[in-house]
Amino acid sequence: MPSGKKNLQAADLSTLLEGLSEAGIEFIVVGGLAAVAQGAPVTTFDLDIVHHQNNENIKKLLNFLKSIDAHQRRPDDKIIEPTKEDFKGKGHILLKTRYGPLDVLAFIEKGRGFKELLPNTVEIEFQGYKVYFLSLDTILDLKRDSKDPKDRYRLPILEETLRQIREKSKE
Repeated sequence: MPSGKKNLQAADLSTLLEGLSEAGIEFIVVGGLAAVAQGAPVTTFDLDIVHHQNNENIKKLLNFLKSIDAHQRRPDDKIIEPTKEDFKGKGHILLKTRYGPLDVLAFIEKGRGFKELLPNTVEIEFQGYKVYFLSLDTILDLKRDSKDPKDRYRLPILEETLRQIREKSKE
């Protein structure tokens, strides 16, 4: 391997998703994987979730994260494990795990947390578990105001995916 390049291992997002579900954690998939699960032809390299911020759920989340060697993603590679206080706050915890990147968010755009987002989800069965994914409609509503170039690039793709889904449902 040439010097200066890191060995990149492919993320196993399905194992992360299955592990969260198996652990009984309440969460909503909100990032690129939510769009992919609903048919959008986009690529994602991490799993973004909004978790329910109650004590029991945070305890389950911490136990699961410990089991997959989760620690905060940092440029200096210092190992800092997440704490209960991290998940009670209103911030975003960006983690590195043995299965790939996991971003645990208290809220997303417009300050929406788990309880506010739940009515805007679709339930999809995955590996025998019912998983909540942010609806494509809601993803589009949130991304239309985004200034992020990645979001602006994906917007027409997501809009076309939603158009095709709606067209098929009329048939």
